[in-house]
Amino acid sequence: MLDWTVAGPSFLTAAVEWVEAFTIVLAVSLSIGWRAASGAALTALTVLAAMTAIASGVLGLGLEIRWLQLTVGVFLLLFGVRWLAKAIARGAGLKALHDEAQEFADARAQLARGDWLASWLIAFKGVLLEGLEVWLVVVALGLHGRAWVSSAAGALAALLVVVAAGAMIRAPLARVPENAIKFAVGAMITAFGSFWTLEAIGGAAAWPWGDWSLLGLAACYALGGLALVALLRQPATVGAA
Repeated sequence: MLDWTVAGPSFLTAAVEWVEAFTIVLAVSLSIGWRAASGAALTALTVLAAMTAIASGVLGLGLEIRWLQLTVGVFLLLFGVRWLAKAIARGAGLKALHDEAQEFADARAQLARGDWLASWLIAFKGVLLEGLEVWLVVVALGLHGRAWVSSAAGALAALLVVVAAGAMIRAPLARVPENAIKFAVGAMITAFGSFWTLEAIGGAAAWPWGDWSLLGLAACYALGGLALVALLRQPATVGAA
């Protein structure tokens, strides 16, 4: 049975990354065709699948993973804080919202200056780089109670949904509420990163309430982020005469 406390964050995080990867692949397909662009994407996904299988095998050995939990926890904490900070800045109007249509146009402009191989590599690199963030989240969430299947299933489901939606509309998925998703996922990922980092250092005693602490951490980060958005949106105080 799937653990939805793991599959949910995995799905949302992966969905954002897969949308960005799809935008790149779509732009490349208009230059070298769908078959070549899809081949590049599948090659990158194969690399990511191999990395996932290796990570799953390591976790399945039953070895002491506290050191791995600490390493991944720190990276996940940094990853979540970065997402949350960007979402807060965009929500407060301090940073422009991510524009998939503009990214699509920029990718096409870059492709116009390159050859077939360069275009293929752009699609491969785009999927691989976006997928690496998905891989990190899948591995990190898979550490939570060894919920490896739930974590991978969430990311795979997101990939299928994005590909199906993209195949139907054949356009950048610009209507996805990316900033809202990044804010929510940023809070959850930061909570997971905090939880595992301190648990790796202090053991189970670091969190007397166990997994319930994750809900409190996520709520704390989310409410703090919303407070920052409201604070930063306030007009600047006029200086004293």
